[in-house]
Amino acid sequence: MEKWNLIIDVAKCEDCNNCFLSCKDEYVDNDFLPYSVAQPKHGPRWMNIMRKERGEFRMVDVAYLPIPCMHCDNAPCITKAKDGAVYKKNNGIVIIDPEKARGQKDIVDTCPYGAIWWNEEKNVAQKCTLCAHLLDDGWKEPRCVQSCPTGALRAVKVEDSKMVQIIKDENLEVLHPEYNTKPRVYYKNLYRFLKCFIGGSIAIEVAGVTDCADGARVTLFKNSKKIGEAVTDNFGDFKFDSLEENSGGYSLEIVCEGYEKKILEVDLTTSKNVGTILM
Repeated sequence: MEKWNLIIDVAKCEDCNNCFLSCKDEYVDNDFLPYSVAQPKHGPRWMNIMRKERGEFRMVDVAYLPIPCMHCDNAPCITKAKDGAVYKKNNGIVIIDPEKARGQKDIVDTCPYGAIWWNEEKNVAQKCTLCAHLLDDGWKEPRCVQSCPTGALRAVKVEDSKMVQIIKDENLEVLHPEYNTKPRVYYKNLYRFLKCFIGGSIAIEVAGVTDCADGARVTLFKNSKKIGEAVTDNFGDFKFDSLEENSGGYSLEIVCEGYEKKILEVDLTTSKNVGTILM
């Protein structure tokens, strides 16, 4: 049976909040029984976007991580809810029954991703339904996907065997696999939010003038093992990404034609700009 999955490309998210706004537009003041009752105008963010700044001046980037309901196959909210108040549809979407779930505030705390919100006015726990009412009516994608201008969100309805291949082909990951919830939301370029980098610039001196070293070769080592290799761009910049935070000592070997090789030791805690290295 084909089931719905959501793919989120962290590298394409620009924090425009179109997904969040389209969710509000769809659900505020609107009941879609039996899947949901109206979402409050303020407070709950069924598509919550986290933000993280990495690096140091002048090498800094910002990543955005959209977090909706993960529609887990092993969902803690389903296990903990009473009287079948939370259930999974045959198409993979997890639904909180707005009638059966009334008063069950503890459902909110069952989600390790923090994706369930409490509606005080309606006395019910709520979350992203992946616009199940629209998909059941023939829509090809939920509102959040439809409104994303960069293509950071993609809804895929395929059999599980096909999804396994997509995960492999696109190098997709799940958020917090250690939770063992088997989510149906997959991330591309998740390293942009969870990992860190070592970067810097190489400069040379020509006739008393300092200039960018375009084409210098920089090699990254850890415990004498080669981790990666980079060639500086027109600005003399290089960057090694997807490194673990607090991973300790690394060595940078810089080779630039016509200049003596240099070695730089780096103790990595979080993303680091080593600055300008003059050859």
